[in-house]
Amino acid sequence: MTNTRVSREILFYYRDGCHLCEEMAAVLQLRWPDLFSQLEWRDVDADATWQADYGELIPALVVDRELVCFHVVEPERIKACFGNTPNPV
Repeated sequence: MTNTRVSREILFYYRDGCHLCEEMAAVLQLRWPDLFSQLEWRDVDADATWQADYGELIPALVVDRELVCFHVVEPERIKACFGNTPNPV
């Protein structure tokens, strides 16, 4: 994973009512607002393939088809993709 300026596919797999999903989304929005604004939100229950691939891993942050973190935010892995957080709360 490298920190580049090219267009990237940034996917956030979640499930409605999932408190871990809400927590991860809140941390991403607070600490990486630019990343948060680029997320493509995917409800795992809306697609059988997403459910099979990520249903037990939610919340899951996937960048360019690579699973960056799941269940909890892993700041070091996110920084490896996007650089230091602009809001180090």
